[in-house]
Amino acid sequence: MDEAVASGTATTPAHHSRSAILDAVRADRTGAVAVRLLQLAHADDPFVRREVMALLHSLAPDGPWPEAAEVALARLSDADEQVRRRAARLVVRTGRQDVALNALGELTDPVVRSVLADSLGGFVSHLRADSLPSVRFLAHLETLRAAPPQQWHALDRALLADALEAARHLRSVGRRWGSVLFRLGRERHTYALAARLLAGPGTSDIGAELAREACHDWRAAAVELLPLLARQCGQVVSPAAAKALTTASISEAAMRTHGALAATVPFTPYPKVRGSSGNPPPSFSCPSAAALLAARPVGIGRLAHAPEIFGALLDAGPLTFRQAAQLYNLTFQRPGRMQAGCAPVWLRHAGPTALPRLLALMTPHLSEYTVGEYYLEGLARMGRQALPALPAVTALIDRRTRIPVNDSTRDAETMLDERLLAAALDARHAIDPHGSHSATTSPPLGPR
Repeated sequence: MDEAVASGTATTPAHHSRSAILDAVRADRTGAVAVRLLQLAHADDPFVRREVMALLHSLAPDGPWPEAAEVALARLSDADEQVRRRAARLVVRTGRQDVALNALGELTDPVVRSVLADSLGGFVSHLRADSLPSVRFLAHLETLRAAPPQQWHALDRALLADALEAARHLRSVGRRWGSVLFRLGRERHTYALAARLLAGPGTSDIGAELAREACHDWRAAAVELLPLLARQCGQVVSPAAAKALTTASISEAAMRTHGALAATVPFTPYPKVRGSSGNPPPSFSCPSAAALLAARPVGIGRLAHAPEIFGALLDAGPLTFRQAAQLYNLTFQRPGRMQAGCAPVWLRHAGPTALPRLLALMTPHLSEYTVGEYYLEGLARMGRQALPALPAVTALIDRRTRIPVNDSTRDAETMLDERLLAAALDARHAIDPHGSHSATTSPPLGPR
């Protein structure tokens, strides 16, 4: 075990040595492996001590382990800052909030006190008069989470007063603040605070973090904040500002409105998502389409290029009973991309009487980030026949907030929302090209 900890493999995900150590400790917390792991927390090498803290952190959720909590407390005064940080998180992770609060009140190390306060979350809301700005900032932020609107501005002032000093010991101060503001629905206040921080002496990076968080949360944020970011940066762009500008560039509306200004600032725009290969879908003759379907079962659930295949048959005349059954199964068997692509073809086959059932299947999926684009494309192919679905499409366009999605990064999640928005705009134009049935003509660009 000593070698695995010293080499770093003990904290490498999926490495066999890590699995062996974790399994042994979970099986017996008084066994030789557990005892040795606790002993290594006092090793001379700071790297080893860091690795032990990380392993203990992974084991903490498995239940109370007083010995691990004692080790963490002892390492709060470690000479290595990373060990102290990990030890502080471990104290709280072991479920010893009372011990952590006592340590927070007794210790003077700003790093340890900041990490303890951060890890304690709502337990520090009463420390708004603490001597350390980072602790006060976290306390005011926790208070803001549940504060009534009449207290918001006073708490904002307190947070502004401590933000710069708090950032010395806390990471992502602007992101944390933005997350709370979003949960409170304070869109316009977020833009105003970001503008103030961007313009303030020494707080521009905090403002950039807040602006970036806003762009992840609200669709109009990039249009509102990109020019502030660009003008504040000029030709000298900090890492925080560069990240914020990259995130803002995901917004098509922002780049359409402020693209010329953004081009004057040296930053890397978010890469455009590659679409299809650009090659047209294959074409099928009626005989080739019929032969292809004849070789497939009636209960088929998936079929590449199904719209083109059935479209070729419908161009030549009505479907046979067997072909119609195949198209029915592809359309109604299960939700997803296949259903979205085949629904317009079924409408063409079955006629207008099928429309209510098809729209009832399609509209609930418009805002789903995994398949929403396909359903919106399906509605677009239906054209004006899909007018009854226009309110659902317009509601998707008129959202103030980003659609909750799950992807590898916040920027990637924001891009998924942008793609859904673009597909919804295309669908609305195809359904109602002259805008005669919708009061909204473009996505919202400014705050309410």
